[in-house]
Amino acid sequence: MRVNILSASFNASAWRLLPNRWDFIAFPLILCLIAMGVVGYHQTMAPISVLKTQAISLDPSMLPGYALRTTLRMLAAMVASLLFTLIYGTLAAKSRRAEKVLVPILDILQSVPVLGYISFTVTFFIALFPGRVVGAECAAIFAIFTSQAWNMTFSFYQSLRTVPRDLLEMSRSFHLTPWQRFWKLEVPFSLPGLIWNMMMSMSGGWFFVVASEAITVGNNTITLPGIGSYLAAAIDQRNLECVGYVILVMALVILAYDQLLFRPLVAWADKFRMENTMSATEPQSWLLDLIRRTRLITQLLKPVGWILATLARIPARLPALSMGPITASRQMDRKPSKWVDAIWALLVLLLTAYVMFRVIAYVRTGVGLSEVGQVFLLGLLTLARVLVLIAIASVIWVPLGVMIGLRPALAAKVQPLAQFLAAFPANLLFPAFVVVIVKFNLNADIWLSPLIILGTQWYILFNVIAGATAFPNDFKEAAANFRIRGWQWWKKIILPGIFPYYITGAITASGGAWNASIVSEYVSWGSDKVAAHGLGSYIAQNTAAGDFPKIILGVAVMSLFVTLFNRLLWRPLYAYADTKLRMD
Repeated sequence: MRVNILSASFNASAWRLLPNRWDFIAFPLILCLIAMGVVGYHQTMAPISVLKTQAISLDPSMLPGYALRTTLRMLAAMVASLLFTLIYGTLAAKSRRAEKVLVPILDILQSVPVLGYISFTVTFFIALFPGRVVGAECAAIFAIFTSQAWNMTFSFYQSLRTVPRDLLEMSRSFHLTPWQRFWKLEVPFSLPGLIWNMMMSMSGGWFFVVASEAITVGNNTITLPGIGSYLAAAIDQRNLECVGYVILVMALVILAYDQLLFRPLVAWADKFRMENTMSATEPQSWLLDLIRRTRLITQLLKPVGWILATLARIPARLPALSMGPITASRQMDRKPSKWVDAIWALLVLLLTAYVMFRVIAYVRTGVGLSEVGQVFLLGLLTLARVLVLIAIASVIWVPLGVMIGLRPALAAKVQPLAQFLAAFPANLLFPAFVVVIVKFNLNADIWLSPLIILGTQWYILFNVIAGATAFPNDFKEAAANFRIRGWQWWKKIILPGIFPYYITGAITASGGAWNASIVSEYVSWGSDKVAAHGLGSYIAQNTAAGDFPKIILGVAVMSLFVTLFNRLLWRPLYAYADTKLRMD
């Protein structure tokens, strides 16, 4: 009898290891993923001389290979951005003194143009990996990283600050260590918003893919095989047919990573939402359903899940995780040491003064005082553009976002289209603007301005949709019972309800607009080059010329404008929304 039981148990275990029909469907996808990694590794480790001997071909048959290289770079940058987010965002949210330094730095980093980084990182990475393509690849990945990481970090930081107090108290009652609370409560709580911002960050990476793959700094030109370099070559040769091919291939790539990466993540993360009621429509993913139906792949993934769960349960007590998220009530309860605060403020002030001294000393080697004043005026012009465009985008997208968010059926239809438009790189439309401006002799200062907001307006739309979707049903019913309608409904009900979400979207859109000015105020189509007066155009032209003192000056002035802009406008509005208009 015992032998029969053991035999039956053995047969059952063996049966669980046999693949089913879903395994045969999923295995090709996994093998393609492994093949992508292997091919990318071999191409990355090739000698750098290959880049000089193999020029970018405009043959459409080369586009699938170029798309593969670009996708691998963006995925590598996304992994690096996620690691940066978990570390940087945690330090900023859990340390009051670190927050005073890290958050302003984050405000600046999310707005400094990508070319401001490329100018200095290309030489560093090539020197770090001499004679290999991997140096240039790291420079491109780092450039994409700078367009992805800041938005994700800001989202994670805000999520850690808003973890409900009752959940924190419950984690303490279960005697969870800081390490356990981080992985069991804080990271799951932030996942839905973080994954959404990962999608938006991927859109930012597409926006700067041309600048990251076709790098020109002075006389040093490096062109990596990819969609961005293909597009740069097509624009340089004024080949509209090849631009059309790029649009088609890019649409297919965007659809692929939406279906194979973000849709499964969104469907998986839906279980972490902290809601009292179930969603009317739960997100679905055919790939996630496919993996769950497999037999062999599911068994192979179980050890990985067990290892991750075990790591999350380690009773570690890391100093960086010991403090809870910084909230207004916690800051009032705690009595910080005035002496420690004074010493810390003095150290930060001395470090800031030293950095400013070094920047001024370097800039003075190639820039006169009169040009500094001119650069400040250019910064004011770009600031005016950002303010006007954010206002116009708000007037357009806030009503539409409310309309979509309050109608779940409409949101289900519109949201996939909006995600596609957000991921589509707006710089593909730049040649059309150049052709129209040159043909009709239009004012570049006016007609290049919309390019700044094309790729960043979606932050406002998506956050307003999220706010309208999360608007409490009892508030809607109360407004209907009291017959509050028209402008009174907008003023007293919906605008206060979505205001915190709108401010989050406006902050991110503003930072993206400053970042986008670097490629939007100076565009080209073949030999035709159109430049608007602004700080972005100043940085772009001096980057192409390799004038490092002027590049430093432009980036420093932009950082100053961004810091003042955020501190004087967005931060007070965010504090008002966080304290006066929260519905928890």
